[in-house]
Amino acid sequence: PQLSNCGDSCAPFSEIIELNVGGQVYVTRHKTLIAVPDSLLWNMFSKKSPKELARDSKGRFFLDRDGFLFRYILDYLRDLNLVLPDYFPEKSRLQREADFFQLQDLAKRLSPRMSKDNSISEEISQSDTEEGAQQCGSSGGMETLRTMSVSGAMRSPSLDSRKSGYITIGYRGSYTIGRDIQTDAKFRRVARITVCGKTSLAKEVFGDTLNESRDPDRPPERYTSRYYLKYNFLEQAFDKLTEVGFHMVACSSTGTCAYTSNDPNEDKIWTSYTEYVFCRE
Repeated sequence: PQLSNCGDSCAPFSEIIELNVGGQVYVTRHKTLIAVPDSLLWNMFSKKSPKELARDSKGRFFLDRDGFLFRYILDYLRDLNLVLPDYFPEKSRLQREADFFQLQDLAKRLSPRMSKDNSISEEISQSDTEEGAQQCGSSGGMETLRTMSVSGAMRSPSLDSRKSGYITIGYRGSYTIGRDIQTDAKFRRVARITVCGKTSLAKEVFGDTLNESRDPDRPPERYTSRYYLKYNFLEQAFDKLTEVGFHMVACSSTGTCAYTSNDPNEDKIWTSYTEYVFCRE
């Protein structure tokens, strides 16, 4: 592709572009990034030269934006259409990203007033409901409000339409117990919290706190055991699950003990792997 506003010394972009977006790496075609004229990415990759753009330590073009949500921006740029997974909790944030990347059509389609007939839809906003309530003086207004309420209830993941299923939370931890247990105990250290279950359920519960880098682009109805959380607090994960109707039904744990040296009087190091099974009926 030809570059505008650039001298002869500027090299064109390669056909395949590597991006680092908020720590997430993406690989795509140059023509995909310039698919929407006058968008931010179009300006970056058609009006500027590679030397003018920020790069990370490995030479990838760097964008300081939400790496999780950028996948949907990229999906939209590929064919100017986007179908979001069921119970997608980040639509308002994705709309903000669309505004930042100057994708006006996408931002408009992500608006809460978007028609439910479109591939991108949103629940009816509070202001819509209030407007319907003001029309209750006529039978038509009452019917409109009733229809809106039923439609909203059918789509809301907080009501009975939420999908049932299981999510398993696992972690491998370690702690040290000294000779004086009361004073020398070093409390639980959690290296990583894993999430196993159906992809759509995991995304519904944990949203952008879910790290999908080990199993990217997993279809919503498939299962995974490779997701993990971006934080290391088990109770925070439990709170998230409880907020959307899950409850713990089982747990199991295995552990091993080792000495830090051959002296049995020295500290003992315990390592364990624990799983908690949560269910929503």
